Amino acid sequence: MQSPEASTAATPTQIHLALANFADEVVGTLARLFAYVGTLVLFAILGLAALGQLPSLRDDDPALKPGWSVADHSHPAFAISRLNSSDKTAAYTILRHPEGGRRDVMRWTGEADRSVAELDIYREGGEFDVARPATADLAVQMGLGAAAPLEQAGLIDTKFGPVALYRPTGTAQACLGYLKRSEEPALQLSGFSCQGDTLPAQRAAIACTLNRLTLLTSGNEPKLAELFARAELKRRGCDPQGSPDWLLGAANAQLRGAL
Repeated sequence: MQSPEASTAATPTQIHLALANFADEVVGTLARLFAYVGTLVLFAILGLAALGQLPSLRDDDPALKPGWSVADHSHPAFAISRLNSSDKTAAYTILRHPEGGRRDVMRWTGEADRSVAELDIYREGGEFDVARPATADLAVQMGLGAAAPLEQAGLIDTKFGPVALYRPTGTAQACLGYLKRSEEPALQLSGFSCQGDTLPAQRAAIACTLNRLTLLTSGNEPKLAELFARAELKRRGCDPQGSPDWLLGAANAQLRGAL
């Protein structure tokens, strides 16, 4: 006959089951704790995003893409020659990318600090995405968003050769965008202008800006220096008011004659 103490003693099997149950409870508790903490983190992220305190996750603006940063200690490499002493000085920003790209961005503002013109001189590096449409970045520069469609608005003749013009599709926006790419050296000129009350005047304003663009330093890039040296031989004057006889057709305009 077993003693009371022997009957109440736990068997090895009972001990094993008890330990297994305890382990299951610990794992379950930890899982619920991690889920709770994860939920709190998610709400915190959503709250910060709503307050605008997180970095933008959009990849629209070239200047805000990952890797681009303002180069405060770099010196301007380009300038726009002045027509007269009353010309406003443009805001000049230099952006650099670790893979070698550099952007020299000039902006002109009007009333209420509204941007009325911009010129972006982009020297491409390893970060350049050949698959990304160049007009997507141009649409962003114009404040339209990368998905905004643009349609061609003709060509203008500049010291850099023909430059394509663009405008928003199906809208009456007063600004014109422009784009010019060079393969050798790898260089892109782009921007927009809202200057001028008529289409000929707007086209003339863009042509005038590009014709006045000068190189201050090539940064040990002989091909860049050669490009600007050749362009200077074709440099023309400016008539900001434009002239109707420069137009070869309203649908596909080409500036001609002295500018």
